[in-house]
Amino acid sequence: MTTPTDRPSTLPELQAEVAHLREELNMRDQLVQQLSQELFRLVKGNASSAPSVELSERQQAELRMLRDQLQGVEEQVTFYQDQIAERDLEMQQMRQSMLELTERAKMLEQVVQELPRVYHEKFEQRMQTVREKVAMIQRENRQLHAELKSVSYRLAVRNRQSNQLDLPSFPRLGASSNPIPTLGNA
Repeated sequence: MTTPTDRPSTLPELQAEVAHLREELNMRDQLVQQLSQELFRLVKGNASSAPSVELSERQQAELRMLRDQLQGVEEQVTFYQDQIAERDLEMQQMRQSMLELTERAKMLEQVVQELPRVYHEKFEQRMQTVREKVAMIQRENRQLHAELKSVSYRLAVRNRQSNQLDLPSFPRLGASSNPIPTLGNA
């Protein structure tokens, strides 16, 4: 169908449009004629078999039964649609949860892969203080050892010079009052 803005403006275009509209009108007329013949045939065929009251009651009962069945089916469809909607929501929540858990698993996997390096660094940090203490103790030990050698050397030199034994001296308590026990007296 043409609109006012796209109407043909030349005479040949107008004639073509009129011819097209006549074809459509003829086609509609043929369809109306066919429909009216079919309707007449159906009405004439149904007039010979007049519907009885019993038949229509039976049809009404069947119609009620079909309506009840249809209502039951509609209720089932509504029920199943609600269940589908709930399951869709559950699936969406599960997908979201799965994505979150996948991300967490990736993060944990990365942490686990980094653990040996982290533990090695921590161990090295702790061992550094132990190494420093061991080095300090070793220096102290060398220093004490050197001092011990020096003292031993001085003692050896001193003992050579004075051929005497350097024994500790104890204070004497009266010689007669406390005789030193001998192996025979004891």
